Amino acid sequence: MEMTPSRPYLIRAIHEWIVDNDLTPHILVNAMVPDIVVPEKYIENGRIILNINSSAVRGLELGNEWIQFDARFDGQSMTVSVPTGAVLAIYARENGQGMVLEEEDDDLPPPPPEKKPDRSHLKVVK
Repeated sequence: MEMTPSRPYLIRAIHEWIVDNDLTPHILVNAMVPDIVVPEKYIENGRIILNINSSAVRGLELGNEWIQFDARFDGQSMTVSVPTGAVLAIYARENGQGMVLEEEDDDLPPPPPEKKPDRSHLKVVK
């Protein structure tokens, strides 16, 4: 029997644990996953860290397929949408405790096409 993915349940459980300890939950996200909606200005090395504390976001939904919420970035309101498969870690800002989640090949965009090397104009002389 096929089971549903455990990743969204782990994210919700660690989020609840962090909040119950009066700490600030953050998620580390692979920002290169297709269909993700995050503020591009804050993406570094293909990753983004998002504060998902109730004081920083409105309407947080930790769903089985998507994490969604409204937040303000540089004074502009934005709806953030992150596939649960793009979440690489969830942790408390104050002490770093939380959980790192394995990257799964199914959750990543396909690699860019390989660049073929240019043919050299040099020839081997014997």
